[in-house]
Amino acid sequence: MREAIIHYWPEAAGPKPKIPDFGSHDSVKALVGRFNTAHAHVAYDPNEPVGKTIANLFDAAAEEQLIQPTIIYEFPTAVSPLSKQKADEPDWTERWEIFAGKMELSNGFSELNDPEDQRSRFEQQLKERERGDEEAHQMDEDYIRALSYGMPPAGGVGVGVDRLAMLFTDSHTIRDVILFPLLRPEKTSSADAPEQG
Repeated sequence: MREAIIHYWPEAAGPKPKIPDFGSHDSVKALVGRFNTAHAHVAYDPNEPVGKTIANLFDAAAEEQLIQPTIIYEFPTAVSPLSKQKADEPDWTERWEIFAGKMELSNGFSELNDPEDQRSRFEQQLKERERGDEEAHQMDEDYIRALSYGMPPAGGVGVGVDRLAMLFTDSHTIRDVILFPLLRPEKTSSADAPEQG
């Protein structure tokens, strides 16, 4: 992810960042400030985990540029609550995504299999949920209990068939290709309602 931000860094934002620039709130805040003067607006919240800000910077700087099939790897721990951390960089995970046609097609990662670490990650996600992040995970006690019984190293990738259909049909919205759209219950009028009595 860091390499993609560096590669697609807009020239108007000054010199390209370096890997150490993604290490602290102050350095990421400076990057966001430089990026915002030259390009779109990326929000900076000092109360938000720095990894979330880095992910937002990636979305703004690189995602729209990923037309050819591209693998983006090493995502921040703050936005990867189920992924195993890198041994040498605990703020980053062994997670990857495949992009093509300016969209994510799949998500994969090495599974986090430490129940104590997983609980801590869920607790951090709950804090983010309290701050208004509706995408943050909720606590999953059953999953943590299952991990406590033991899980060998594992990993995998999930491919979004709906995203592939969008790519192949040149659709711009997932609603155009989704196989089973969200169905709402049929409304009954008061004339159709059974009589009470």
